[in-house]
Amino acid sequence: MTNMEGNPWIFVAKSLPSDTRFMATMANGYLGTRVFGEVLHVNGVYNGSVGDCHRATVPSPLNVRLCVNMEDIVDEKFCLDIKTGTFSHTIQCSTFTATQQLFAHRSHRHLLVNMITLRGSSPVSVNLEVDFKKESQDLDLQTGPDYCNAKYMYGSTLTPEVPSCPLKTVHMIYTPVPQCLVLSAEQEKTWTFLTAVSEDEKDAKERFAEGHSLVDEGQLFSTHTKAWAQLWERGPIEVDGPMALQQAVIGCLYYLLSSLPMLGSDKDFNGISPGGLSNGQHNEDYWGHVFWDQDTWIYPNILLFHPELARHILRYRIRTLEGALHNAEQQGYKGAKFPWESALTGCEVCPEEIYGDQEIHINGDVLMTFKQYYYMTKDLDLFASSGGWEVVKAIADYWCSRVMWSTEEQCYHIEGVMPPDEYHSDVNNSVYTNALAQISLTFSMALAKDLQQPIPDIWNDVASKIKIPFDPKINYHPEYDGYTLGDNVKQADVVLLGYPLMFPMSPEHRKNDLQIYEKVTDPDGPAMTSSMFSIGYMELKETKLAQQELKKCFANITDPFKIWTENADGSGAVNFLTGMGGFLQAVMFGYTGFRILEKYLKFDPIFTDDVTALHVTGVCYLGNNINFTFTKDVTQVKVTSDSQQYALVLAFDDLTPCIPLYMGKQVSFPTKAGRVQLRTY
Repeated sequence: MTNMEGNPWIFVAKSLPSDTRFMATMANGYLGTRVFGEVLHVNGVYNGSVGDCHRATVPSPLNVRLCVNMEDIVDEKFCLDIKTGTFSHTIQCSTFTATQQLFAHRSHRHLLVNMITLRGSSPVSVNLEVDFKKESQDLDLQTGPDYCNAKYMYGSTLTPEVPSCPLKTVHMIYTPVPQCLVLSAEQEKTWTFLTAVSEDEKDAKERFAEGHSLVDEGQLFSTHTKAWAQLWERGPIEVDGPMALQQAVIGCLYYLLSSLPMLGSDKDFNGISPGGLSNGQHNEDYWGHVFWDQDTWIYPNILLFHPELARHILRYRIRTLEGALHNAEQQGYKGAKFPWESALTGCEVCPEEIYGDQEIHINGDVLMTFKQYYYMTKDLDLFASSGGWEVVKAIADYWCSRVMWSTEEQCYHIEGVMPPDEYHSDVNNSVYTNALAQISLTFSMALAKDLQQPIPDIWNDVASKIKIPFDPKINYHPEYDGYTLGDNVKQADVVLLGYPLMFPMSPEHRKNDLQIYEKVTDPDGPAMTSSMFSIGYMELKETKLAQQELKKCFANITDPFKIWTENADGSGAVNFLTGMGGFLQAVMFGYTGFRILEKYLKFDPIFTDDVTALHVTGVCYLGNNINFTFTKDVTQVKVTSDSQQYALVLAFDDLTPCIPLYMGKQVSFPTKAGRVQLRTY
């Protein structure tokens, strides 16, 4: 065992997975690729019309491997360093060591980097296996004149997403890689091979030159690791528990953060797809489209620590509102209907019409992100002047246009939908969909009041009279009108009422929903489902059942680089960020009991047999950074930076007096349920 192998932040292997789908991925929110992959992707660059729209493939100059005779190798290892966002391949021979480092630069989003270092006695010669194919099925690639001793390629996509969407052009400047590297007089030498990618020729050349300046100054790698260090100042959850759990949590956070832009970026961001930016070409990982996976499964984990990164996801929805308005109009309704599958424009790009037409719960999923953001930040400006209100209002108008009045039941119905359980379609009154519609309208009215906007009477009427299916005889929520007990369910659906919707219900009703649907949920369904059952049982303090459900998630994690698969048998989307997001919520919102509510951030920690403590760093509530340490006996809370705008206190449900939270002061108390809220004088 090396000293790396006991470190939860470093994933070490002696060999690479035989299935290249399970290779580690590198991304920075703009560029993404698999390690030693043939192609890379650019965020927002798609090729193909509507249902054929997919991430455009760009040939990757990083597909380079060290090539050493097997008999000369003393030791070899492959490492994914989560803390620095760097993949390395090290070969140790008797007279030299060769190390290759690959990374998508965290603070210079246009750069991909391949660094090779040789150390040892001279002379040393190492061959390189270069597999760079200058071809793409999605771009009309052409070769331009060399730039600063580097090669230049460019090309435009072939088919726009919709006629009104312009074609995208990709420009790439890259350092050519020789067939062999030679260490002569030096005892150590590093070669740096840069790739700069942009949608503008001038910008690509400037970014390449900027990268070379960083190389000359010895700052290329250090600026990358510094940017990752800034990210990890907020967000790591360190679990005192099994190594497998520690690595799963850290790995999931890494892959999710890799999908987002750098801190401080003001550039357009075009969403997160289920397989991440490293995947999504034609017929792969849902073609790089954006689903509810981004909003319901991935987003809450980001919001808790990095509201500024979460805001990129909201701005993506704001920017695609025009397409959503078009979708609603095409269906014959008012307001906006966000697409089930989205790419660049917000127009529906789902290849199969039934999902785009019927999975309208996506509207409520989108609205939930705006609601959670507002509760976590009180950032009224996003809604008042940056387009957030227009999204919220358009969703509310859509729900009111989409409902039908039932004279028989004297309530509003939503008919002809597909719930999250995609085994059933064309159903009436999906309880999840209708609950989301009610929550959407209730929040829209409250926000309108804060913004001093008029509130249409129909919003309140629909919110107060929409049908929420419930069976009083069995005391559970039927999935939809006419649901038959025992019918198989694809994935988490009704159980989402308790979390993340926090729909009001008694513990008895919550437990009945969990037990009834656990029995009929497909065990071969997508990875995120078990995490929601785990959270539900944690709410009810059923620790053994919660632990049992959470353990099911590990069947979807592949070694050595902790790549998730959509299904436990390895099928479906790979590097399945959706499953990672659900799993992280089971830790971040399950073990801790965090709930983002209108007037406070609630916590109610719980521990399974294999977890003794949770260390949560940098929760960002109302601009205050807060660290929490939860153990079975004691909870510690400390504000590490304050917003100067919102003063906070700890409050409890029992008669314990409130405890003011001051910058730098640690507060300790016996572990119990509590909340962080505004201090009132």
